[in-house]
Amino acid sequence: MHDNEIRASVGQVRRLVADQCPQWVGLPVVPLPDEVEGTDHVLFRIGDELAARMPKIAGAVDQADSDARWLPLLASHLPVRIPVPLHVGEPGAGYPWRWTVVPWVAGSTPPRLGCDDVRLARDLAAFARALHRVDPAGGPSRPPGSRGSALRHVDDAVRRVLPRLAQHDDGFDVAAAEAAWDACLAAPDWTGNPVWIHGDLQPGNLITDGGRLVGVVDFGALGVGDPAPDVAPALWTFTGAARETYREAVGYDDATWRRACGWALAPSLTGIDYYRHTFPRMAEHGRRMVRAVIAESSEFW
Repeated sequence: MHDNEIRASVGQVRRLVADQCPQWVGLPVVPLPDEVEGTDHVLFRIGDELAARMPKIAGAVDQADSDARWLPLLASHLPVRIPVPLHVGEPGAGYPWRWTVVPWVAGSTPPRLGCDDVRLARDLAAFARALHRVDPAGGPSRPPGSRGSALRHVDDAVRRVLPRLAQHDDGFDVAAAEAAWDACLAAPDWTGNPVWIHGDLQPGNLITDGGRLVGVVDFGALGVGDPAPDVAPALWTFTGAARETYREAVGYDDATWRRACGWALAPSLTGIDYYRHTFPRMAEHGRRMVRAVIAESSEFW
């Protein structure tokens, strides 16, 4: 998926657990299937109740410490389970980075290309609202170029990728995508107080059981900033009536919705190019997002 991946092996995880977590020695260690793997970590089940999260790229190595510091403070304010670390592991057994053991949240994930599930839309909006109400004092500010910062910080990356996308047929008009991006970029910046954001409320990070949201995982984009990225799941995660339900239930004004469309569009445009050959599923998700934002941007004119 990335040129610079370092992928932990089953043997390494077993040795790390044996050396650092003797209470779990002897539990089976099983890698998760490739189809549920994300972009930043390799995941392993440890027995029935635990999971090891092993960063596979250098850009993800700070998440172990971030999760250990902030998730215990947020968990009591949220209506569903989040993976508060039970152990932060040290490098060893040939593996170079800190890692975590977290509780396994049982359930399934929604369809990766979106679903028209109004009840789930309400559940996720309730999670986002609860997270945004938590006191942000002392929380880590989102740096320029990351979700939660001003859209203008990713403008150069979008402009660079557009000519490369024009060389392919990805099922959308690149000129229309650029016009949609211009419209999103023109939205006023967030002027309210920064709020806690998850930043990546896409289907693979949502756990459901019996049709209800029971857990939210992968807080790699956690921080305080503009809430717009947590409005973007209206596009990332939902279709049809559920999209409008989420947008209305999560709240915020039209300017925030335009920035949310921008946070759906920018990583989709760059992701199509980056993952075209290495992670086709992610590239296809990006194409769907671009088409959705082009359609939504008609209301901006």
